[in-house]
Amino acid sequence: MEAQAAGEQSKGFQLSDMLGRMAFMVRALRSRNYRLFFSGQIISLLGSWITQVATIWLAWKLTSSPLMLGAVGFAAQIPAFLLSPIAGVFVDQWPRHRILIITQALAMLQSFLLAALALTGYITIWHILALMVFQGFINAFDMPARQAFVVEMVEDPEDLSNAIALNSSMFNAARTVGAAVGGLILAVAGAGYCFLLDGISYMGVIVCLLLMTVPKFKRKQRENPWIQLRDGYKYAIGFPPIRTLLLLVAGISLLGMPYSVLMPVVATKVLHGSEGTYAMLTSVAGLGALTGAMVLAARKSVRGLTRVIPYCTLAFGVSLLIFSYSSYLFISLVAIFVMGYTLMTQNASCNTILQTIVDPERRGRVMSFYIMAFMGMMPLGSIWGGAMADRIGTQNTLMLCGFCCVGLSFWFARNLPVIAEHIRPIYQRMGIIGGMPPETDEASKLTQTPGTAG
Repeated sequence: MEAQAAGEQSKGFQLSDMLGRMAFMVRALRSRNYRLFFSGQIISLLGSWITQVATIWLAWKLTSSPLMLGAVGFAAQIPAFLLSPIAGVFVDQWPRHRILIITQALAMLQSFLLAALALTGYITIWHILALMVFQGFINAFDMPARQAFVVEMVEDPEDLSNAIALNSSMFNAARTVGAAVGGLILAVAGAGYCFLLDGISYMGVIVCLLLMTVPKFKRKQRENPWIQLRDGYKYAIGFPPIRTLLLLVAGISLLGMPYSVLMPVVATKVLHGSEGTYAMLTSVAGLGALTGAMVLAARKSVRGLTRVIPYCTLAFGVSLLIFSYSSYLFISLVAIFVMGYTLMTQNASCNTILQTIVDPERRGRVMSFYIMAFMGMMPLGSIWGGAMADRIGTQNTLMLCGFCCVGLSFWFARNLPVIAEHIRPIYQRMGIIGGMPPETDEASKLTQTPGTAG
C-alpha cells in the first residue's frame, strides 16, 4: 500500500511538474492584451497561410513559369524593402495599436478582392501581381508596428523573449495547418475559396484589437522624418551587434529563402507530385519551424542565443544542400523539416536579441530595418532565384543557395567575439548576466544618448 501511495504521489509530482513547464512556456499569455492579440492572430495567420499557398499555386498554374513565381514573391515583398524605413519613423510617432487596426482592415479588403476575382473567373497573373504589391504596402507598416507593439502588450519585461517565441510558434503552427488546409481546399474547391476564408479570418484579429485596453498615446514632439530616419540608421549601423544581426538576416533572406517560391517546381518537376505534394512540403517546413519555436519558448533567458545562431545557419545551409540534391519525397521531407526548424530558430533568435538590446525610443525604426532585412530582401531573392532556376535549373539554384548559407554561418561565427563584447554591458545592466557594466562603453552611448551612433 505504501509503495502504491508513493507511486501515485510520484505521478502527481510528475504531472504537476509537467503542467508547471507548460505554464512556463506560455507565460506571456498572463498579459491580457497579449492574450487577445495571440487569440486573434492565430485565426488570421491561418487564413494568411491558406492564401499564400493558394496564391503561389495559382500563379504556377496560370503561367508554368519559375520566373513568374519569383515575380509574385518580388511583388509581395518589394514594398517592405522600399517603405519599411519610412514606416519605422511613422510607427515611432503614431499609436501602434491604431496602425494595426487600419492595416488589418486593409489586408481583409485585399483578400476579398482576390476572392472576388478568382471566384468569378476573371483573375490573371497581373491581378495577382497588383494585389501582391498592395499587400506588400500594407505589410511595410503592419510588420514594424506589430514587432514594436509586442513590448507594449507584455506587462512583465521578463516575458518578452517568451512572447517573441510564442509569436513564432503561432506563425508556424498556422503555417503547418494552413498549408495542409490550403492544399485540401485547393484540390476540392479552388483558390477562390482560400482567399474568401482568409478575408473572413481577419475579422477575428480586428475584434481582438478593438477589445484591448491600451494607455492613451502620448504624442511626442514631431521631428523631421528624414532626421529621425538618419538617426535610426546611424544607431543601427553604428552598433556592431545590431549591424551584424541585420546583415545576417538580410543574407539569409536573399540567398536562402528562394527555396520557398521554388517549391511548386520541386513538387511537380523534381518529385513528380501535385498540389498535395506542395502542401505537404510547406506543412512539414512549418512543423519544423513550430518545433523550433516551442524549444525557444521553453528557454528561460535570451542568454546564449548568439551562440545558437551560427550553428542553426550552418544546419540550414547543409539541409538545403540535401534538399537540392534529393529526388525522393521522404528525404526531401526530412531535409525541409530541418530547414524549417533551423531557419525559424535562427531568425527568432536574431529578433529576440534585437528586441532586448535596442533603445526603446528607436525600437520602431530598428524593427523596420529588421523587416527590411527579413521581408525586404526576399523579393530580390525571389526574382534572382526564379531567374537562375530558368537558366541553370531549380536543383542547381537551390544547391548554390545552400553553399551561400554555409558561408554566412562561418562569417557570423567570426564576428561572435565582437558581438559578445558589445552586448555584455547591456545584459549586465538588465540583470540578464552577473557583474557590473563599465561606466562608459560604446553600447551605453548608443542606447542612452540620442543621435550619437556612428
